[in-house]
Amino acid sequence: MAFFEMEIYEVSMSFVERIYKLTRSFPEEERYCLVSQMRRAAVSVPSNIAEGNGRGHSKEYLHFLYNARGSLMELRTQIDISKRLGYLKEADYSSLIESYETLRKMLMNLISSIRRKSISKSS
Repeated sequence: MAFFEMEIYEVSMSFVERIYKLTRSFPEEERYCLVSQMRRAAVSVPSNIAEGNGRGHSKEYLHFLYNARGSLMELRTQIDISKRLGYLKEADYSSLIESYETLRKMLMNLISSIRRKSISKSS
């Protein structure tokens, strides 16, 4: 299945849009620091899903999915920092964490699925 047909890709793209919209209200002094880092990490998730999907080999696909997972975890940390610094309202924070958890679970399920297929092919 092509990456752009996958639900996880659509969910991750929607998450990117939300991060971009919410970080517009961050202080100007964060534009080149926290805002830039959050946007980069968010964009990295669907980008790695797409790149891994296009590689054609399970081992490479998994490598890029693990990169996506790492970027997602980095973003979770930045969301927490944003909350602590008062840049996110409680409702926005809670909504982002809920979306993060949904995406994290989807990513872990995809990783598990690719690993199972890879193991069954090598047996």
